[in-house]
Amino acid sequence: MAKAADVVRLLLGSTALCFSLLGARTASASKAVTAHLAAKWPETPLLLEASEFMAEESNEKFWLFLETVQELAVYKQTESAYSYYNLILKKAGQFLDNLHINLLKFAFSIRAYSPTIQMFQQIAADEPPPDGCDAFVVIHKKHTCKINELKKLLKKATSRPRPYLFKGDHKFPTNKENLPVTILYAEIGTRAFSKFHKVLSEKAQNGKILYVLRHYIQKPVSQKMYLSGYGVELAIKSTEYKALDDTQVKTATNTTVEDEVETNEVQGFLFLKLKS
Repeated sequence: MAKAADVVRLLLGSTALCFSLLGARTASASKAVTAHLAAKWPETPLLLEASEFMAEESNEKFWLFLETVQELAVYKQTESAYSYYNLILKKAGQFLDNLHINLLKFAFSIRAYSPTIQMFQQIAADEPPPDGCDAFVVIHKKHTCKINELKKLLKKATSRPRPYLFKGDHKFPTNKENLPVTILYAEIGTRAFSKFHKVLSEKAQNGKILYVLRHYIQKPVSQKMYLSGYGVELAIKSTEYKALDDTQVKTATNTTVEDEVETNEVQGFLFLKLKS
């Protein structure tokens, strides 16, 4: 009975990923292995990934895109996944040409911006989020998920330590930087985001706050985040043993060595043929 031992090596830099072998079928001539690559975090919304694509284009396009998709996530409940996908592309098409739309489709296919969404999700988890809040605001170490409490928290905000802002944070366009930092943790496209965004963007335009947005998903889905576009190497070693007649081993050894020398290949070159 032939047996095979599979040794799997996953080369993905510093990204923590989980490699799962879902099945294998053995044929008479070859062995086929189906491999799926899954991240340790759950699947992230395409709308959030599209916003990160916009952010790479420009900060202005990011905020313009947010204005057009403020409550787009409600369609996710009524539309099919394919229809919702096309709706996101249609909204993005207002700010992108055909070439960049194709690049966005490619980014979706390999889930290129999913790690960025998960990074923001981890930052939000370290706050930590208030219980039962779809979205929440942090103003100099003070948390709230009620819009009517913003004015109270802003009064003495400058007397509290200023929060650290990361390179990937999304800052609302403003001419001033020395303002109370108001960080909104929300999932764009939801009603909770829309309510906070309208108030905070107005305050930012009036020069009262420095408005910063970070992605936050209150209830992540249970589906695994399957990835593609990464290099996976399968090193398969055969441990099959064959019964041989010992009396024929010695006589066969000399002819085998000669054949190996004659057909010896080095980096694709057969030197004996080149010599002849």
